[in-house]
Amino acid sequence: MHDTTAMLIELGAIILALGLLGRLAGRVGFSPVPLYLLAGLAFGHGGVLPLQASEEFVATGAEIGVILLLLLLGLEYSASELVTTLKTQYPSGAVDFVLNAAPGAAAAFVLGWGPVAAVALAGVTWISSSGVIAKVLGDLRRLGNRETPVVLGVLVIEDLAMALYLPILTALLAGVSLAGGAVTLLISLGTVGAVLYVALRHGRLISRAVSSDNAELLLLVVLGLTLLVAGIAQELQVSAAVGAFLVGIAVSGEVAEGASSLLTPLRDLFAAVFFVFFGLSTDPADIPPVLVPALLLAVATALTKVATGWYAARRAGIRGAGRWRAGGTLVARGEFSIVIAGLAVGVEPRIGPLATAYVLILVVMGPLTARYTEPLARRLRLTRRPLAPRPETGPVDAEQAESAHVTV
Repeated sequence: MHDTTAMLIELGAIILALGLLGRLAGRVGFSPVPLYLLAGLAFGHGGVLPLQASEEFVATGAEIGVILLLLLLGLEYSASELVTTLKTQYPSGAVDFVLNAAPGAAAAFVLGWGPVAAVALAGVTWISSSGVIAKVLGDLRRLGNRETPVVLGVLVIEDLAMALYLPILTALLAGVSLAGGAVTLLISLGTVGAVLYVALRHGRLISRAVSSDNAELLLLVVLGLTLLVAGIAQELQVSAAVGAFLVGIAVSGEVAEGASSLLTPLRDLFAAVFFVFFGLSTDPADIPPVLVPALLLAVATALTKVATGWYAARRAGIRGAGRWRAGGTLVARGEFSIVIAGLAVGVEPRIGPLATAYVLILVVMGPLTARYTEPLARRLRLTRRPLAPRPETGPVDAEQAESAHVTV
């Protein structure tokens, strides 16, 4: 009884703290992710107020948070959008991978962490934060700019690439043999291909099967189906997160919109719990030794993301100012970097503190680079003074910002 009471008190304190931190972040116009990570560091071992009774419950909540993050991401993309984006922007996706995964892999080898950690750290530095970038685009009123579809296209390719990357990483972390890893990759490729095919050909049937005018029933069916598929995917070593992402892609139309509106508050709650849990698993004393490598890696990969956006916008025929805006917008890292690092800490514990410091730096730097990269390039005479960007009609609220990467 005492343990239950202590757990309720701790959970209440955590959720209340998250609410206050989220409100503070909203007031200053910043992503709450760094505040959630700092809260986790404060509540974790070696922190100011270490948790005792509720740590196991928070760990389970963190797993649900990752699944909901990927489900909501899948719901925002239709299969046809994914296929169209792949056809038109795959060269930009390839450049994005080479420029931004290579620094992470190289850093892992320099630090002596081995090949598996190199694959994990490559993912940490590769993937931009869709959530942070969507909010920044809304805050800066750039949803109508010509370069914005280019930014969103790069994010879509990154998100889809996770469906292949995460199973490979999971197999490597589990110590699966080369043959076993090949089988896992084939299963993943087959599953992704089958889901895209079914979603393209029979998406309406799937949506009709899970559709319901009753919000409660729709929530239960979609959430239950997602957890079931995620569990089966994890048994097949394909990654629970990928299973959730594929469920989101398979559901489309009004059903996807309804499920998204119902699940978004749950996603926000459990995603916040996930970031706190990641902070809990990191000892604050482990961060100072990796702060310099994290800072160097952040600066290097901020520059490579700017180069990625510049190249992608140039391919799309965007002029100089828009190229620099696209590059600066892509800098922020966040949820995916933490998900990847959370998977890898069992093999290389030092990747947790490094990823925490790295994400903290770039999630703060990202809004700044989005705002000031183009003016800085103009000051350095790297581009001509632009015409005024095409303004949007009407105010952009937080809900629009969150859904900014829906239209590609």
